[in-house]
Amino acid sequence: MEEFKPKTTLLLILLPLLLSSTLHPISSLSPSPSPATQPSLPSPSSSPSPSSTLDPKQLTALQSINFPTGRDPCLQPSPHNATLCDSSKPFRHLISLRLSNCSADLLLSSTALNSLSTLQSLSFLNCPIPPFRLPSDLSSNLRSFSCVSSLRRLTGVWLSHLYNLTELTVSDVPISASGPSIILSNMNKVTSFTISGANLTGFLPRKWHPKLTHIDFSHNKLKGRVPISVTQLPNLKFLNLSSNQLLGQIPDTFGDLISLQNLSLSSNLMSGPIPDSIASIPSLAHLDLSSNQFNGSVPNFLSEMKDLKYLNLEGNNFQGMIPFNGSTIKRFAVFKVGGNSNLCYNHSTVSSMLKLGIAPCDKDGFPVQPPPDKSSSSGSEDANSDSGDGSSDEKPKENHRHGPNKVVLGVAIGLSSIVFLIIFLVLLAKWCG
Repeated sequence: MEEFKPKTTLLLILLPLLLSSTLHPISSLSPSPSPATQPSLPSPSSSPSPSSTLDPKQLTALQSINFPTGRDPCLQPSPHNATLCDSSKPFRHLISLRLSNCSADLLLSSTALNSLSTLQSLSFLNCPIPPFRLPSDLSSNLRSFSCVSSLRRLTGVWLSHLYNLTELTVSDVPISASGPSIILSNMNKVTSFTISGANLTGFLPRKWHPKLTHIDFSHNKLKGRVPISVTQLPNLKFLNLSSNQLLGQIPDTFGDLISLQNLSLSSNLMSGPIPDSIASIPSLAHLDLSSNQFNGSVPNFLSEMKDLKYLNLEGNNFQGMIPFNGSTIKRFAVFKVGGNSNLCYNHSTVSSMLKLGIAPCDKDGFPVQPPPDKSSSSGSEDANSDSGDGSSDEKPKENHRHGPNKVVLGVAIGLSSIVFLIIFLVLLAKWCG
C-alpha cells in the first residue's frame, strides 16, 4: 500500500484543478455564436416602447396594424396627432385613434379591435381597406366616427350600429342603403353628421333629432321634397343639401331656423320663389340657391341682411331688377346672379364694370336687349345702319346696287350717239345733193 501513496497524493492535488476548470463559465471557454445563430430581436417600430404608459394589450394591437409605436402613443403631441389617451393608472388607454394613408392589404383583426374597445373616436382617412366587423363594446362606446375615402364600401346597417354617436362623417365612400333613415333612425344622440358623395338614394328623413346642429347630404342621389320637419330644428346652423335630385319649393317655415348660418340647396331641381320667411334668419351668412329653377323676383330683404356675405343665385329663372346697389354688392365676399336671362340691374346705381353676367334694366325694369350680332346679321339693313362706319363689307353691296345703272347709262349714250350720227349723215347727203 505504501507504493500507491505518492499517486494518491498527486490525485488529491490535481482534483481541485480539474473541478475548477469544469465549473468555469462556459461562455469564457466557448466562442461567441455567429449572428446567424443568435435569436432575432424585434424591430424598434414593432417593439413596445420601454417607457410607454399605454396598456400593453393596446400597444400590441397598434403594432398589429403597423401603427408606429417607437414613441409612446400617449405622449402629446402624439405621432401625426393620431392618438389621444385618458389619464388612468397604472396604464393609460386610447380614447381617440386616427388611421391615415393605410396600405390596401391592412387587416383589422377582431383581437385588435376588441383591445381598442375604449375608443370614443375612430377616424379613417384615405384607408382603402376591406370592411370589418366592429365589436359590440367598441361600437357602443364610440361617440365620433369619420370615414373619408376609406373602407371601400359601407352599408346603412353597419353604420346604424353606431347608435351612441354624436358626430358622424362619411365622405367619398359608397353606402348601400335604401335611404338615410336607416342610418340615422337609431342615432338619438347625434348632433352633427355629414354623408357626402356616398351615392345615397331615397328620400330625406321625416324625423330628426332635435339637437342637430349640422346636416350635410351633399353630392348624393336623394329625391323628393325638402320636408317641413327639417325646419323644426332650432339649433341647426349648417344645412347642405346640394347636388341631389330634390324638387319642389323651399318650405315657407324656413324662417323658423333661427340659428341657421349656412344654407346650400344648389344643383337640384327646385323651383318657386324665395320665401319671405328667410328674412327672419338673423345670422344667415351663406345662401346658395344656384343651378335650380327658382323664379320670381329677388326679394329686397336680401340686401338688408347684414350678416349675409355669400350669395349665389346664378343659373335660375329669376326676373326683374335686383335690389342691390354697387356698395351693397361690394360688401359680399361672393355675389353671383348670372345665368338669369330675365334679371337686370339698375345701371344708375350699379357700375357695368362689376360684370354681373346680367343686362342693365331699361326704364320699365326689363333687361336691355343687346344689339344684334354683326356676324349673324351683316346682310340686314339694321346691321348696316348700326355700324355706320362705311366698312369694306358694304362697298361691294353698294357697287352691286349702282353698277347696273352705269351700264344702262353707257348703252343709252352709245345708242344716242349712233342715232345722232345717222341723222347727221342723212342731212348731209340731202344738203350735198
